[in-house]
Amino acid sequence: MGHRNVRILMYSHDTFGLGHLRRCRTIAHSLVEDISSLHVLIISGSPIAGAFDFRVRVDFVKIPSVIKLHSGEYKSMVEHIDLEETMEMRRAMIRDTARSFEPDIMIVDKEPMGLHDELEGTLHELKSAGATLILGLRDVMDSEQLLRDEWAPKNMVAKIDNVYDHIWVYGPESFWNPLNGLDIPASMKLRLTYTGFLKRTVPSSTYRHVPTQEDFILITTGGGGDGAALLKNALAAYEHDETIPYGAVMVLGPFMPASDRDEIFDRAEKIGRITVIEFDALIEKLIVDAKAVVGMCGYNTFCEYLSFDKRTLYVPRVHPREEQLVRATRAAELGLAKMLLPESSSDPSIMAGALHDLVTADVPSKAGHKDMLNGLDAIVDVVTDIITKRGMPELSVIKGGVT
Repeated sequence: MGHRNVRILMYSHDTFGLGHLRRCRTIAHSLVEDISSLHVLIISGSPIAGAFDFRVRVDFVKIPSVIKLHSGEYKSMVEHIDLEETMEMRRAMIRDTARSFEPDIMIVDKEPMGLHDELEGTLHELKSAGATLILGLRDVMDSEQLLRDEWAPKNMVAKIDNVYDHIWVYGPESFWNPLNGLDIPASMKLRLTYTGFLKRTVPSSTYRHVPTQEDFILITTGGGGDGAALLKNALAAYEHDETIPYGAVMVLGPFMPASDRDEIFDRAEKIGRITVIEFDALIEKLIVDAKAVVGMCGYNTFCEYLSFDKRTLYVPRVHPREEQLVRATRAAELGLAKMLLPESSSDPSIMAGALHDLVTADVPSKAGHKDMLNGLDAIVDVVTDIITKRGMPELSVIKGGVT
């Protein structure tokens, strides 16, 4: 193979929200920090991939964006181009990128064959070329029944078994098995690694939002595409009860519809102790400063709140996927967070009561579940092992990483 940098290609389909891209970016940054001679290229469909900073030796290729509607259907972001045309462009760009980049390892986030099977041909090509193929799954994919309904018609388990060398679950085994209820062959189970959750750290950038109040509850909705209800319910709680101990900082997210934004800004201004921020690419700093946090329980939100050991209330999304509901329910069972169902949060007195309870709740570390956040270290170890086995002597692991 000659002496060249080890190349890792990552794929993040990114139709709705920020979760997949942010997870890939976190993993990529950890890999290049801890392993020298490594170059990571992320293929992403996120319309705002360019809003994030990427470290040296991490780059991204933007493919045409497709958005997922609330119904679960997909459509092209560009009005005059139909979905099939967009998918054809995406397929071609993915294939051409893989051919020219010639990765040693490919890591695919969540969608085993890509959106609408756009990766399938490329995966087989890379396998023939000797690349190591890795599927990375969230701790929770969906409820058992919904995942079965989605995967069974596509024969997905057999396809995964046929193509992937490793399957990573980005959570600890004690938390959840995302493949529960599926008929997984024994040979595939041997390739399954539970990495642990992906620990987040505070970025070194000095830029930050300065909230108008010193003590605040942070309320976030990830990308914000379906987060307006949570923010409006929180506003109603503050309108209903002026004695909630702290004011709030609300982060809308880049995908929140304009009409919802306008309403939230107007109502927050009338209440007076609520700061509304459109979007913050360095949200970790706000989480660290918050007295307590409220979110929907997407994967990244969960890892961030856990990493910074914050008193947490989750109000999970329950349609069209039940992933957040499963994760929030399990987190509450383990004493890592409080949970409120969306229908309860729409009652201002119940939501206000939950915010009162939240500020005196235990932090997650009090629950005593140790070593849940080892995911990035585990991934670096596995990748180091793969590269070593591939016989690349120019590899060197930077002990302890660099910042």
